[in-house]
Amino acid sequence: MLAIRHETVYRYTAPLAYTIQQLRLTPRQDAHQQLKSWEIVTEGHRHGFVDAYGNSSHTLTISGRHDEVRIVARGVVEVSPLTKGRLTARDVLSPLVFTVPTRLTEPTDAVRSFAAKQLAGGARSQVILDLAEAIRGSVTYQIGATSVNTTASDVLQLGQGVCQDHAHLFLACCHTQDIPARYVSGYIHAGATNHAESHAWVDVWVDDVDFSGWVSIDVTHAQFTGTQHCRLAVGRDYESAAPVRGVRRGGGTETLTVHVDVNELP
Repeated sequence: MLAIRHETVYRYTAPLAYTIQQLRLTPRQDAHQQLKSWEIVTEGHRHGFVDAYGNSSHTLTISGRHDEVRIVARGVVEVSPLTKGRLTARDVLSPLVFTVPTRLTEPTDAVRSFAAKQLAGGARSQVILDLAEAIRGSVTYQIGATSVNTTASDVLQLGQGVCQDHAHLFLACCHTQDIPARYVSGYIHAGATNHAESHAWVDVWVDDVDFSGWVSIDVTHAQFTGTQHCRLAVGRDYESAAPVRGVRRGGGTETLTVHVDVNELP
């Protein structure tokens, strides 16, 4: 089991009149993942809903004069092992929804060439793992090298990025071969690595001899996901699966602080 605490704090140099945020901060209830306890603590008003991708979401609105927005999500999640990353739950959406490029995953000629070389063996699990390994080898993990607006083609050219960039490049490569692939936001018990505990990876539709369906792969570590990964949301890219996104009226200059703790429980 994983004990998780995720705190997001926005501070402003001038008062705000209004804040609206979309929160995807409740872990998914999947066949291999169950919530033991979970709460979100904020000021203002929260309206809960399930988005188009089946993610448990909230719209947060704060009205009146304020100069800080603090959002805390915390709880305990039990994650069961996956066999070769295979997800067995049925989805409402067709996998074909996740073959369409977005602004962040639109492939360039360089991405198409990279993908054609790596995916010549088709949508088999080992080929997909080899693609993740190739991306990890081509894009060095480097905090601060990119932003949330960096595209897949940009990161391939730059050769540096973080988990979000690895995921976007993976999606872009799969889309060039019409292989369904989707973005996953969540948490990881990082252990002794230098990777942030707020994490991103992918699900990809594979056609193995003994299995056809979604397989979850951590591109940054070039491995199937396991009990150290907690899934928050899925989407077509970061923008449709981000834990916190929003707009404001007023506020002057914004400072963002995010702190995530993930600990294994016995």
